[in-house]
This record gives sequence, structure tokens and C-alpha cells, in this order.
Amino acid sequence: MKNIFFSILLLLVFASVEAQILNPVKWTPSIEKKTDSEYLLQLNGIIESDWHVYSQFTPEDGPLPTELIFHDKKDNYQVLGKATESKTSRAFNEVFGVDEIFFTDKVTFSQVIKAINPDKETIQLELFYQVCKESCISETKYFEFNLKTLQAKEIEASDIEVENTTKNLSKASVSKPIEKKLNTDTNSGLLAVFFIAFFSGFAALLTPCVFPMIPMTVSFFTKQSKNKAKGIKNAIIYGISIILIYVFLGSVITLLFGADALNALSTNVWFNVIFFVLLVVFACSFLGAFEIMLPNSWANKVDRQADKGGIIGIVFMALALAIVSFSCTGPIIGTLLVEAASKGGIAPIVGMLGFSTALALPFMLFALFPGWLNTLPKSGGWLNTVKVSLGFLELALAFKFLSNADLVLQLHWFEREFFLAIWIAIFSAFALYLFGKITLPHDSPSPFISVGRLLMGLLVLTFTIYLIPGLWGAPLKLISGFPPPMTYSESPYGVGYSRGVTAATAKDLPDGAHKGTHDLMAFTDYEKGLAYAKSVNKPILLDFTGFACVNCRKMEDYVWADPRVLSVIKNDVVLISLYVDDKRELPINEQYVSKETGKKIKSIGNKWSDFQITRYKANAQPYYLVLDTDEKSLNDAVGYTPNVTEYAQWIKSGIEQFKK
Repeated sequence: MKNIFFSILLLLVFASVEAQILNPVKWTPSIEKKTDSEYLLQLNGIIESDWHVYSQFTPEDGPLPTELIFHDKKDNYQVLGKATESKTSRAFNEVFGVDEIFFTDKVTFSQVIKAINPDKETIQLELFYQVCKESCISETKYFEFNLKTLQAKEIEASDIEVENTTKNLSKASVSKPIEKKLNTDTNSGLLAVFFIAFFSGFAALLTPCVFPMIPMTVSFFTKQSKNKAKGIKNAIIYGISIILIYVFLGSVITLLFGADALNALSTNVWFNVIFFVLLVVFACSFLGAFEIMLPNSWANKVDRQADKGGIIGIVFMALALAIVSFSCTGPIIGTLLVEAASKGGIAPIVGMLGFSTALALPFMLFALFPGWLNTLPKSGGWLNTVKVSLGFLELALAFKFLSNADLVLQLHWFEREFFLAIWIAIFSAFALYLFGKITLPHDSPSPFISVGRLLMGLLVLTFTIYLIPGLWGAPLKLISGFPPPMTYSESPYGVGYSRGVTAATAKDLPDGAHKGTHDLMAFTDYEKGLAYAKSVNKPILLDFTGFACVNCRKMEDYVWADPRVLSVIKNDVVLISLYVDDKRELPINEQYVSKETGKKIKSIGNKWSDFQITRYKANAQPYYLVLDTDEKSLNDAVGYTPNVTEYAQWIKSGIEQFKK
């Protein structure tokens, strides 16, 4: 009976250990013959709930993109174009300042190939991808497609016949950690686009080109119609026509470029530079430098159609409003389409729906309740103030696109301090304008400013003062995601501070150590870190991490940064950080096939990933252990632990166990 009990207990222990090897994506390969020589290869993945896989088109300085690597291509087959993907989601990374492109629930990669060698029966494909939730896993899978039988299957790494292709690695994935903050809810992203556009539509209503049109248009429908019901009906048709016109514009943008093209464009350097120039032009127009107008002939032709009456006439009246008001609404629409295009998918349509709904609502509501017209403020100089205010905001937003281009190219022309200095200058000028200290071409002379304008000026001035400490290293969480990250700055440690002030120089560091996050001394080689721990008789904090690991960066930024944890890591343990996505290749004589997984271990990251799986039966990051100098665990391993108190207690419990 005792033997049975211990057998069951042992089985449960091994089951719990094995459960740590996560495999959140299940892949199914397939092959379809298209012509005598062309074949469609597909990989269909089912992604577990709350996990996400990153796209091939994930921007540089983002998480690791998916890669499809074909083996033994030469003289055997051609890969036709880039692999296509199923529908992606997009979310802005507020910390690092780039968009992330990813899949949830399911993913499909499709690649067309053309057979050249009739004797070649099989094609072997290597799929590299990163999948994340609270932890991240970098995975490699291998597949074989039979051109004769049209069968496809997953295979082991040891079954790969020829290895003559290496991964095309981005500089960012090797050289530095990547900070992330991901929102995986696509619907909420589109909802945000809708509401931003909706409030932008209300802002457009308060411009000199649109606001005076409200009472004129509503009065026309209510007075010219045979009865009140007819007037209300016509006003509603007019409002719906406005919505349809702008939604049509968003649809054209989406259909013209396509969701995939917009995704790729939004991370393109020239796309960001061109949009920077466009927004500066829009801003100058709002500030009064010139008017952006469509040709008068367009308006005249539309007016003639509107005079015909009936539903068609009403539709052309709505089109006339869109054309006549373009000098005010054009820059807003342009900005919205730029932002929506960067989101990809149907975001331009959703954006135009939100904008046009806000623009159309007053015309319909005032037709239903004509008495409300008496409550409208009179047109005047305040309308130009609204227009100029939008100009300042557009000018500030423009530099975000220029900053994006600089981040991609890593030119360091628009580092965090310079970006903030530009914003401080823009919003300072904005505040002075609201206080009446600066006047612009279309402003009406006034001996005083209104209370509303004073309050708005105080709000802008407060925001400007809030920005100033950012020059000295303040995090500025209120605008997180707009300026470049803290790491992309002249003084990552704040103005007047640097590593040299507090850190030992490189020659003072032990062999294999470097200064990492928060100026912590860390080893990236396990054996060298272990040897140092033995020499100083300290326990080891073993950190399985990744350059593109989302929650690894969050742990370092928010948990390790806390004094209760930072002082312990700095003084009481030897930190060994092993990056499982380090793509630098191992010397040929150090490459091997894993006994645990059967995969080829070719890179430094492969080596540490295999080490984690083989020794600790885990494959997710972050993953932390406290070890003694005999490499024995002093407490239970932990993964992502955002609670600072809990993590501090965990690491201290391991240290106390080491001292016993």
C-alpha cells in the first residue's frame, strides 16, 4: 500500500513538473496544389485564450516577429513573395512608443511556392515565433510538405535535411531589451478610435466653417418644408448623408491600401516623415498661415445638384457642406485618417463613422428641437480661438511621427529630452496665445479674454509645467507613449547623472559581468556567474529572460526598481540573466541537438532555453530561481510576480535559507 501511495505521489510530482512546459499554440500544416508547378502551403494555429502570437510585420524595436524559414531551396523550388497572414490586431505600446501587431485565438500563414526540381518531393519549413501572455515563449517548429501525396506534418528538428538558411535578425532583437505594454483587446482599440474621432467631430463643429452652418441649415429644413414632420425627415436624411459621405471616404482609404498595406506603412520611416510634413501643413493652416480649400468649381457643381431638391438634392447639400467646410475640417480629417491608418484594418472606416456622427448629430437634433437654436452662442472670435487651439495640438502631434521615424532608424536626433523641449515650447506658446499675449492673423481684436479662455490657458500652462521635470528624468506617465522611452535619451539616468557617477568601470567588473538595468551587475553566462558566486559566497538569482519578453521588462521596471528589491539584488545575490532569445550563433563546435527536445541548439538563446527546459522543466519567461553555490534551489521558482511585497519576500526567503 505504501509503495502504491509513493508511486501515485511521484506521478503527481512529475505531472506537475511537466505541466510547466507550456505549448499555447497548436499548429496544423496543409498543402494545396494550385497549378502544375505551384503549391499553397499553410500553417494554421489555434492560440490558447489570453495568449498572442506576433506578426511577421511587427515593427523593429518591438517584440520578435514570426519568421518562416525554408530549407534546401536552391535549384529545388522558389518561394513566391512574402507569406500572407490572417487578420491581425494592433495595439500601441505606451512604454516604448511603437505599435505591436499580433494574433489572438487563431492564426494562418500562407505561402505559395513554385517547384523547379521535379525530383524534389518534400519541402521542409522552419517556423520561429514568439507567444506571450503573462510570460513569453520563443518557439521553433518544423514542418514537412509532400508535393506528391499533398500531405503535411510536423517533424522533429533532427529530420531537417539541409540547413542553409539563417534567420534574418533585427538589430534590436540582439542588442538591447525591449520594453512593452500590450493591450490585446482589438475591439477596445477600435472603440478608442471611434470616440477620439467622435470628439474630433465635435471640435470640427466649433470651427468658423461649420458652426454658422447649423442654424442656417436647420432653419432651411424647418421653414422650407411643407410641415414640421417633413422638415425633421429632411434634416435626418441630411445627417445620415453626412455620415455616409465620410464613411465612404474611410472605406476608400481602407480598400485603396488594404489592411496589410496600412500595417506595413505605419511602421515605415517615409510614411512617418510624410505624415509629419502633412500635419505641420495642417497645423499652419489652422494657425492662419493659409487656407486649405478644395476647388471652387467642385462646390459650384455640387450646389447646382443640391438645388434640384428631393433626397438627391439633400445628399448633395451634405456633400456641399463637406466641400465648403474643408478648410476647417480637412486638417482634422487628415489627422484622423493618419492615426487610423496606423492602426490598420477597418480603423479608417470606424474613425470616419465617429467623426461624421458627431458632425451630423446637431443638424438632426436641432431639427427635432428647433427651440434649442436659441441657446446656441453667437458666432464670433471664439470660433477662431478653437481653430488655432487645434493647430497647436496638431503641431505637437506631428512631432510624434517624426520621433517614430527617428526611433526606427536609431538616429538619436529626437531623443526624449529634445522631444520634450519641443513640446514645452509648443504648449508654452499655446498658453501665451490663450492668455492673449500672442495674436495670430485671423484673431479679432479684444480688450480682454473670456473666463473660459483664461481657464483653458491655466490648464495648458499646468500641463506645460508638468512636462518640464521630464527633462531631468521624470517618467511623465500622463503622456506615456508619446515621447521616446527613457532608454532613448541623452541621460537615461536623468540630467547630471550617469552610470559613471555610481557604477564601477568595466575594468572593475569580474570576468563575464556587465552593468545592466538599474546599474545592477549581471552575468549573461551561467558558468562565469556561478564561479563568481562561489568566490564571494553569495546565493544566485537566476533570471531566465528575453530581449523581447514583455513582462520581463515590466518586472525590471516596476518590481526590481523598488528599493525593497533593488537593494537586495544589488548587495545580497549574484544576478545571472540568461536571454533565451539571444540570436548570436554558437561556435560550430558548441552546437548540438538537445536530448530533451530533439531540437538543434544553434544560438546562445537556444542554449539557455534548452538549459531551462532540461534542468527546470519550464519554458516560459520571466522565470526566477534562487540557487546556492551547489546549484540547488533554495525555494520554489516563480514567474511573473508584479506584487513587489510578494517578490521581495520570495527573494529574501531564499537568501535566509542560504544562510542556514
